[in-house]
Amino acid sequence: MMPFPIVGVGASAGGLEALSSFIEGLDPDRSLAYVVVQHLSPHHKSALTELLAARTRLRVEEASDGLLISPKVIYVIPCNSVMTIDDGHLVISPRLAAASPPTPIDRLFESLADEEGHNAVGIILSGTGSDGASGLKAIKNAGGLTFAQNEETAKFFGMPKAAIDLDAVDRVLPPAQIAAELMGLLEHPYFSRTATASSPDLGSDSDHDGLIRKILIELKVRTGVDFTLYKRGTISRRLAKRLAVNGVSGLRDYLTLLKSSREESEILSRELLIQVTDFFRDPDVFEGLSHLVLPHLFDDRAPNRPVRIWVPGCSSGEEVYTLAMTVLEYLGPDSKDPSIQLFGTDLSESAIEIARAGIYPETISRHVSEDRLRRFFEKKNGGYRISRLVRDLCVFARQNVVDDPPFSRIDLISCRNLLIYLDPALQKKVMTLFHYALKPGGYLLLGPSETVGAGSELFSPIDKRLRIFSKKLLPGRNIASLLDHPDRLLQVPIPRKMMPSVEQPESERLLQEADRIAMRRFVPPGVLCDSDFNILQYRGDTTPF
Repeated sequence: MMPFPIVGVGASAGGLEALSSFIEGLDPDRSLAYVVVQHLSPHHKSALTELLAARTRLRVEEASDGLLISPKVIYVIPCNSVMTIDDGHLVISPRLAAASPPTPIDRLFESLADEEGHNAVGIILSGTGSDGASGLKAIKNAGGLTFAQNEETAKFFGMPKAAIDLDAVDRVLPPAQIAAELMGLLEHPYFSRTATASSPDLGSDSDHDGLIRKILIELKVRTGVDFTLYKRGTISRRLAKRLAVNGVSGLRDYLTLLKSSREESEILSRELLIQVTDFFRDPDVFEGLSHLVLPHLFDDRAPNRPVRIWVPGCSSGEEVYTLAMTVLEYLGPDSKDPSIQLFGTDLSESAIEIARAGIYPETISRHVSEDRLRRFFEKKNGGYRISRLVRDLCVFARQNVVDDPPFSRIDLISCRNLLIYLDPALQKKVMTLFHYALKPGGYLLLGPSETVGAGSELFSPIDKRLRIFSKKLLPGRNIASLLDHPDRLLQVPIPRKMMPSVEQPESERLLQEADRIAMRRFVPPGVLCDSDFNILQYRGDTTPF
């Protein structure tokens, strides 16, 4: 990590005006470095460096390979190049002619996220297409600060909109206001060089643990999601980021803000639900599934019995669709009746909406081969839409894997980005639920940083490197004790002053909570669908059905 912030800026069509407005608002005396990627013609020398230099007292220079990044300098990408950051140095490499579409902004932002972590800053300005969206998401997932130009001032809103639609943006503002906001936010202790990811600055309040507990209770009351057994380090880092973005000095003041703002409650909930996903992430894993798992699932199944796959914590759907494509490729083009059912579930309703739509930016071509793009996708408004062949195999629904009834008779569970955020007690519970959900001989796929841990008595390793496991046959377990546990919130007294008072009376909130508990205990099992029969919510234990 460098001893000063590094700000990555991406722009394309209409970007010169936006860049000029942005750099005119920068304080030249602040010790920041700026790295600018503008989509440039590969066939003509650019005058961007000279044009920007005329707008600021900061030094502006064209980047060169191996250059050590210095503060108070704006570095501009050379023509026909890709620019990344490694160990505080700029790395310039030629842009490959075969790369279509080029994604130099994503490449810069992803390297910036890896290099600077929560100290990274990413900004998307005017441009067409979707370059920069996934890179900005990487910065946000690392705890960094992200901005996008607003629609009213952007000549072309494609790139900012793609990032906003991906929920990758903290602030949407005109370029000049982005500069002013950036100068102010970087004064916050969160961006101090002494604050680390393992020890974020949560302000001067004395009782951090108690205040965090109150914040999580307030969040549970407002959103229905219980984060109390998520890993405390993850929670602390996300809270520190929200303190900084809101200009709040401590947890006590943030709790006051949370009580008065439903929007902030929803934002914090989304921030805690870290969504890291891509198509064909870790390609060798899917190769391993094709050789080690799919032959058993399809060769051993009874006639007319579908293969059932469940992806809990599916985020925006890429993993579900990747598994669907992997299965279709295994079965071959001549398969008439694939008999597959894939279920993708997530706590985030906004992520589920993206998954159901099945529309993704053009930059997925970095992870999806041309052959797969032709076979499984359709071009849609500068991006790609999942084909009907794949989409019809997949069902998406909002579900809390910890509290809601699990699926049953599942052949394969893929859970590759969830367990690492849960504390050991919750991990053990989830592993028990997975064991229950799988049919005898079913398979479990975990992420590269995850293990079965305390669930080792439940699963046998098939391939430890690829994190593929199979269900052990054990004496029957009573799942009711896991599904019908007392509501965690009711174990903690909620003072009258902690209940929301701005949007709903306390009595109404308590009535809603009572209704929810009563429905969970006494209403018959069922599934709530919309008019298109998309599953919206499960009620009660649907596993017998």
